Amino acid sequence: MNVLKIQIPSLTENIRIVESFIDNARDRYSLSDDIYGNIMVAVTEAVNNAIIHGNKCDKNKNVWLSLQIEENALHFTVQDEGNGFNPDELPDPTAPENLLNPGGRGIFLMKHLADNLIIANGGKEMRMTFAAHSTVMNN
Repeated sequence: MNVLKIQIPSLTENIRIVESFIDNARDRYSLSDDIYGNIMVAVTEAVNNAIIHGNKCDKNKNVWLSLQIEENALHFTVQDEGNGFNPDELPDPTAPENLLNPGGRGIFLMKHLADNLIIANGGKEMRMTFAAHSTVMNN
């Protein structure tokens, strides 16, 4: 089982490091365009939320991203040093009163793009699983 990890300071410009991390995983494990697109959107959204909402853009706090690769699944974990949140208290972005709000869709997107999403550690950790459907090579 392969595990790749990175740690980044909480600066929004570091999203490019996350994009490169995902690009490298795509190239190394021959990911299909469909799964790659879902991973790119969901994982960068999770890291962005960790930087902005979790760590409040405090460059002295870090975000950790790890990728655990199994034969037919990729498991991404994003962790921050913030206070966490209760996912049950998030407003429903599909409710009529929230449709025009500029934010509030990140968790909704992650739930729909990943095959499984677990919010752990009091909201400080997002675990996303993407079924690779035999697209992951053992390199």
